[in-house]
Amino acid sequence: MRSLDGDYAPVGASNGDRPEGGAINGDRLDGGTTNGDRLDGGATNGDRLDGGTTNGDRRRAELADFLRTKRASLQPDDVGLPDGGRRRTPGLRREEVSLLAGVGTTWYTWLEQGRDVRASLEVLEAVSRALRLSPAERAHVILLGRGEQAPPCKAPAEEVSPTLRRLVENLGPGPAYLLGRRWDYLAWNKSFERVFGWGPGDEPLSRNHVWLWFMDPGRRNLCSGDWATSARLLVAKFRADSAHNIGDPGFEELITALNSSSPEFRKLWKRHEVAGSGEGRKELIHPVVGRLAFAHAVFHHGERSEQRLILYSPLCEQDTPAKLERLLEADAEALEPALA
Repeated sequence: MRSLDGDYAPVGASNGDRPEGGAINGDRLDGGTTNGDRLDGGATNGDRLDGGTTNGDRRRAELADFLRTKRASLQPDDVGLPDGGRRRTPGLRREEVSLLAGVGTTWYTWLEQGRDVRASLEVLEAVSRALRLSPAERAHVILLGRGEQAPPCKAPAEEVSPTLRRLVENLGPGPAYLLGRRWDYLAWNKSFERVFGWGPGDEPLSRNHVWLWFMDPGRRNLCSGDWATSARLLVAKFRADSAHNIGDPGFEELITALNSSSPEFRKLWKRHEVAGSGEGRKELIHPVVGRLAFAHAVFHHGERSEQRLILYSPLCEQDTPAKLERLLEADAEALEPALA
């Protein structure tokens, strides 16, 4: 047998050619049947099995049955559609699923009939959303419909209830803000804007707490007293949270952007340190009123544990309560040059 460098190996058959008894690797095995070709009485692997039925036929039939079952389990009210009167069969109509998914009725009907069509990933994703499938069910549909593993599911946009938003906005006098699973700002109060010199921007990263910590000069100056120590702890906490979201495209994009943009983040990320959230003390150096001292704590949402509320309570040190009152009473436009 020839080895990869062209020399002869001990058997006499070529490497990747005849490994045993004259059979060619990737060709004939077990009495003349080719590997990846004819198996079980002349059927090809991934082709005809059991009386002429193919694996593709089986997958399409399984997909068709699965889609019909899920469609029958949904009522119009479940998906925000009008009832539409008496129905001959339970569940949604095919036309309604097509409408929700944004695909042609004929195309969806073919999927439910097990026709020999190969739906695109986009179509299967749209059908999965229309049928309100779970992540596991979505992966099942993509595997049946395309014969491949599903890509990571992008998490839905995070929502904050009007009640919780009002609660955060009316908290005071200290800064308060609500972070989502990726540490994006979801809600905040006026004190947070004034103390941290922040307002929502158009770019998604401009709303991310970790990104701003490393990439915003104003945030770095504000926290300059212990920026490096806080940065190390912040990355450790963020890594612990990211472990719950491995494969989430949003997390991957953020981490990639930080690694490519911030040498300091990249160095800390390689340390693989983890930490939990809790209580602490923070001193800030504000460009207008000078040093401020706060105690802070983190509280998790009872129903949405990935959302956390961070509260800052002003301490008497550094005359913080009086300075904070001045910031809150000052005209926002007058503060902008100093906070920029």
